[in-house]
Amino acid sequence: MDVTIDTGARVALWRCYLLDTRCELLRLLREPMYIIPTLVFPALFYAMFGLLLGARGSAEAARYLLATYGVFGAMGAGLFGFSVTLAIDRERGFFALRRALPAPPSAWLVARMLIAMLFALCIVLELALLASVFGGVSLPAAQWALLWTVTVLGALPFCAIGLLLGSVSSANAAPAWVNLLFLPMAFLSGLWLPLSMLPDVFARLAPVWPAYHLAQIALQVVGQGSGGAIWAHAGVLAGVGVGAAALAIRRLTRAG
Repeated sequence: MDVTIDTGARVALWRCYLLDTRCELLRLLREPMYIIPTLVFPALFYAMFGLLLGARGSAEAARYLLATYGVFGAMGAGLFGFSVTLAIDRERGFFALRRALPAPPSAWLVARMLIAMLFALCIVLELALLASVFGGVSLPAAQWALLWTVTVLGALPFCAIGLLLGSVSSANAAPAWVNLLFLPMAFLSGLWLPLSMLPDVFARLAPVWPAYHLAQIALQVVGQGSGGAIWAHAGVLAGVGVGAAALAIRRLTRAG
């Protein structure tokens, strides 16, 4: 009987997660101000700067920017998917209401993580289509799959950072705080231009940014990494993600 009850509880828990994911996804699909920038801008920027201006017919440049613009898209999916909506929910009292409902406290968090990873997957598939059709990029199937996996999982540390920003920001201030972090981090991590084209001081400070470490992993997957062990970059991302998530959960537990 214990086993049957335990199995039933597990099924019910996963059903809660799936239902919450469905509801949160429908909610986001009704918000074009989130959907359009998240899904369209990375592909648009890659087409303009990676294929038309940056690559200039070079498959190597298109491959480099394929990896880095995928990281750029994953960053946006993670940061904006958590921070702004969480700040709005907190300000409206919806987050406090959720805590009072008879549902797993982690359901909202798991749902948003799954949605951010889904959006990151959509972005890298868009970029892969552009790169292969118009950029002359050709990778083995296993390499494509590994690049997509790295980028999709790489959204998780930025989900944690977005969770932290949303836990301390007001609804009006959250978009400004995210952009203040998002855009400089993308530029200074070498996502828009290779670090070799930037002043030396930027290249020395690049490891400060988590986006740099995810970009280095993605670049090594496509054979263009500048060095450094993958496990070291992954360790930095894991540390940033766990640290930001712990601070955010502590803040939400105390203040809501």
